Amino acid sequence: VRALVHLAAASRPTTRLASSVAMSALVVDPFCFRQFDDPTYAGTRIAMSKEDFEARANAHFDANPGCLVDGYAPFCKHIFVENFVDATLPYVALSEDLQPLVRSAYEARNEKELPVLSRWIPATKVQPQKAKYLDLILYSREQIRKENAAMGQEDSSDAPWGIISVKAQDEPHEIPMAPITMMRNALGVEQGGSGVPLDREKYQASVDFWQNHINLRKPARAPQAARQVAMTLSAEPERGQRPSTT
Repeated sequence: VRALVHLAAASRPTTRLASSVAMSALVVDPFCFRQFDDPTYAGTRIAMSKEDFEARANAHFDANPGCLVDGYAPFCKHIFVENFVDATLPYVALSEDLQPLVRSAYEARNEKELPVLSRWIPATKVQPQKAKYLDLILYSREQIRKENAAMGQEDSSDAPWGIISVKAQDEPHEIPMAPITMMRNALGVEQGGSGVPLDREKYQASVDFWQNHINLRKPARAPQAARQVAMTLSAEPERGQRPSTT
């Protein structure tokens, strides 16, 4: 009932949860804070405090030895749990009826990342469905420190694993990361990636999935110059878009 997923690496704020319990195996990484704090975040939103979420994640980890699932690289692991925050699916199957609603833009999640092409459908055009599972995507402390160092940032946590992203989905196993995310990862930590080389077979699997699915995004968002570089390509541009976690 479990398998892996992904996550594109990017620079992370240095602030950590002040209430994180000492010796916890898992901590919510600052890169994941936007999923709790930003009401216009494009991906999975978490309607729970970071402290409570972290406690639930650690309780599951402690009660289920062997729950870590290998990810796309040795430093990446996953934990698949039932959706305990009522999160909705951040993507839908791309039908012919939805094709005219597709938007696209060149975007970066922060000022140090290389902008890449993103595409989405405004969430107001589709009724989001509650997801069955959550994929907790983990990076090792060593990898987090490596990427923070490349971006000129510090890391104050000693927990062995950081929860860098949470994805709502209907499968208790991996869904492919977006093809463009794989490409950015292959460019290295200096460009906001993880430095993992491109795997052609996995890339094709990603294309097969995302050719027939698309992310949902809340359409109204204020421009965030320090965190986004965007050039909208659609005929009806959305305001101040940010990429999803896929």
